Amino acid sequence: MFSYITGTVVEINPTNIVLDNRGIGYLIITPNPYAYHLNDEVKIHIHHYVREDAETLYGFESKEARNLFIDLISVSGIGPKSGLSILAYGKPDDILFAIDQQDVKYLTKFPGIGPKSAQQIILDLRGKLEKKALKITNVTESEVKEALMALGYSQSELKKILPKIDDTLPIDQMIKQALMLLMK
Repeated sequence: MFSYITGTVVEINPTNIVLDNRGIGYLIITPNPYAYHLNDEVKIHIHHYVREDAETLYGFESKEARNLFIDLISVSGIGPKSGLSILAYGKPDDILFAIDQQDVKYLTKFPGIGPKSAQQIILDLRGKLEKKALKITNVTESEVKEALMALGYSQSELKKILPKIDDTLPIDQMIKQALMLLMK
């Protein structure tokens, strides 16, 4: 229903913030409300969580964190509170790496996550996240390729340098790295 909300932080509480968007105050539960400052203009990526007895907005600083939260709460036995605690104490990249490496010890350091829950997270998400990462890498590489071709570089030139580009970087950094390689 919502992808993100942009507005002004008008209230900070221990579990949530209130974001004013054109006169409407959205109560948004976040992993770390104190990461925000009063009167700051922010963009919060939203997950609208609906149950029969409640509708809740969960907010995150990035799409990646929001998507990881959605993946985490899809795991049997992991609810929104556990998902939030994982994201409050860990960075999305570190969490994804721990899942990929089957690092139960890392995952059990989060409040409310025991060995069984950690193993369930790994079991349910490991293959799912690998497919997502592969899909993202392919899309990102094609975007970089299109941008470089728009700048006048040929397919043969790009074939030589694309494998050398660090695909963990943001797209703009990947393009910069590609341009540096092309100018050598």
